[in-house]
Amino acid sequence: MKNLIDLEKKINSELTTKINDSKISHNQLYLKIDQEDLLDVVTFLKTNSDTKFRQLIDITAVDYPENPQRFKMIYLFLSHKFNQRIILSYLISENKIIPSLIKIFPAANWMEREVFDMYGIKFKDHPDLRRILTDYQFEGFPLRKDFPLTGHNEVRYSEEEKKVIYEPVKLEQNYRNFDYESPWEGTKYIKEQIKKDE
Repeated sequence: MKNLIDLEKKINSELTTKINDSKISHNQLYLKIDQEDLLDVVTFLKTNSDTKFRQLIDITAVDYPENPQRFKMIYLFLSHKFNQRIILSYLISENKIIPSLIKIFPAANWMEREVFDMYGIKFKDHPDLRRILTDYQFEGFPLRKDFPLTGHNEVRYSEEEKKVIYEPVKLEQNYRNFDYESPWEGTKYIKEQIKKDE
């Protein structure tokens, strides 16, 4: 399809019950589906002669911890032939196991491992679902919004033990007195504070 409007019509007519919503924005086609229809929709997008979305660019997620369906899964596809992009998305609950795209797009392997590592989302039939960006002993999932900014553990090299060791994070409160005054006002407020203390 040479233009996005025709592409949108084609996809909606072929996959009538599988597309919940579609829109064109920023010169890209956005599709919302249900998780159960993922493999059928992706197979159609890749193999149909009018679409030819043969490159999976990325798989990612967005965390909405306040929603019952906590995660929004997002897939980005590119058609080299028509120079068009599709962004496919659906919502899932926290402990839902979703289908893997490895049989359709082998490149999904590392992308799905990254999503698992950062968000804790599991993929069914993934051949090697383990952490890829963090250490095997890492606790939690860093891109979830309830993950603490400092993490749970810190890593350092111990000279005594001659190895890398893990320790619980300790936050020192002594150094948390922040100066919010504007530097453009000079040090007048410091002088006033000294006078009050005397």
